[in-house]
Amino acid sequence: MGVTTVTAVSDVPGSSVAKLFRSEQGGHEQVVLCQDRATGLKAVIAIHSTALGPALGGTRFHAYASDDEAVEDAINLSRGMSYKNALAGLDLGGGKAVIIGDPDTLKTEELLLAYGRCVAALGGRYVTACDVGTYVADMDVVARENPWTTGRSPEQGGAGDSSVLTAFGVFQGMRAAAATQWGDPSLRGRRVGVAGVGKVGHLLVEHLLADGAEVVVTDVRAGAVQRVLDRHPGVTAVADTAALVRTPLDVYAPCALGGALDDVTVPALTATVVCGAANNQLAHPGVEKDLADRGILYAPDYVVNSGGVIQVADELHGFDFERAKAKATRIHDTTLAIFERAKVDGVPPAVAADRLAEQRIADRTPADRWLRPEVS
Repeated sequence: MGVTTVTAVSDVPGSSVAKLFRSEQGGHEQVVLCQDRATGLKAVIAIHSTALGPALGGTRFHAYASDDEAVEDAINLSRGMSYKNALAGLDLGGGKAVIIGDPDTLKTEELLLAYGRCVAALGGRYVTACDVGTYVADMDVVARENPWTTGRSPEQGGAGDSSVLTAFGVFQGMRAAAATQWGDPSLRGRRVGVAGVGKVGHLLVEHLLADGAEVVVTDVRAGAVQRVLDRHPGVTAVADTAALVRTPLDVYAPCALGGALDDVTVPALTATVVCGAANNQLAHPGVEKDLADRGILYAPDYVVNSGGVIQVADELHGFDFERAKAKATRIHDTTLAIFERAKVDGVPPAVAADRLAEQRIADRTPADRWLRPEVS
């Protein structure tokens, strides 16, 4: 009972192949389809770049509408990880994996072990971690078959829940945005709308409240909202994201799934700063200009949400929380530098961030290529 691993070229639906080979968003080194029929595993592993080092990125477990949508998500997320890791100052490339299916019904120990064998077959080119739908306990299982696994529990020598520094980093990025937009890095007295109060969002709420912000939340899961309200009675909630973006806000923080900033949401925004934890917030190219045209300062998502990857990457050197937190604190200065570059170049911050990331990746010469790390 093995795991089938297929390098994806002709097997990937046409739109994804076109994106990989012919679009500006392509350029991936490798996309792999993995299947284990005995456990129901169907997974996509996308490696965008290993120019700076092994491709590090989380594993998303999600019930996609189609297999093509899953491939598309892996492609987009892995490219974002290359840029995220580059701007976080990590000597790591970008990769991402998705497991197709409802984690509440499909996830089993056997499936996670099969997935671990898929990742191990890549021999260290891809290092996995947690993402939406996967947790520390899952990574402990995956690590039994795959030594290139981070985001494990402290008992297994890992960093634990990477949401901790993800939320901290988003808060640092938001402080930089506040300083740029209003001349003061404090969020005191500002109204911040948080869309999605799951693993990262509810921790971000705590940072905001501690800094004196007024917080409004929403989530598709009533239980997640209630958890925040029970713990923080001063927080208010609205029915859905559409209601949140119409609420008078200073800052809008998308902290759920991608595509949060689209042709419907951007015109409705009342906030003049957007800074959140969700990946791939821009629904399509051109949204960044729409935000800029409306005077809305956008903190590029892959910059401000890099605290989590900083946290799990530290496992590769023997995890030290304070060392990782110190690195995550630099997200504030990196975000400020991006806003300054955007101003000088006369481009939106998302474009400036891409340019800085691409420059770091391009500056790595073949002689600088990484050696595969030893793992125990």
